[in-house]
Amino acid sequence: MNAKRVVTFGAAGAVLAAMLAGAATTGRRSVEPVPRINTSAVELRGAELAAEIARLRERLRPTDGPRRPARNLFQFGAGRVAREEPIAVTLPSPAIADLPPRPAAAPLKLVGMAQDAGADGTVRTAIISGLGDLFLVKEGESVTPRFRVVTISDGAVELVDLEAGTTLRLALN
Repeated sequence: MNAKRVVTFGAAGAVLAAMLAGAATTGRRSVEPVPRINTSAVELRGAELAAEIARLRERLRPTDGPRRPARNLFQFGAGRVAREEPIAVTLPSPAIADLPPRPAAAPLKLVGMAQDAGADGTVRTAIISGLGDLFLVKEGESVTPRFRVVTISDGAVELVDLEAGTTLRLALN
């Protein structure tokens, strides 16, 4: 190292030490204690309540009304246009034909089939999805209180609607 570098590092170190020493020392000042005001809890609650009442009164009677723009900033040179009142048009209501109520489509879907070998032969189980649930049913079981499984074939399931008495066929897609 040459002498110039040693002097530069020494000067920088001395400046840094002086800054740290100046920041670390505190002045000898006398600290005057803050006079403590004795207030009870009731007085504090009363002051809070008075401030809240003043805030609510200010909110009930605002001094400024709603601001309306004096001009349309998006149209150049447009004067004030008188507002037109909307015209109320009444259209005659169309006559509703007396149609028989259409039965709502069952929100059920056949999503799978399963087979088990049983003592009496093959036992099939249908996996039906609908109404936010998954049903694993065999022949004769109820899917919901409304539908009962009649037959389960290779790719389809037949359900009977107990309310309407109709047959619904769900096929595997």
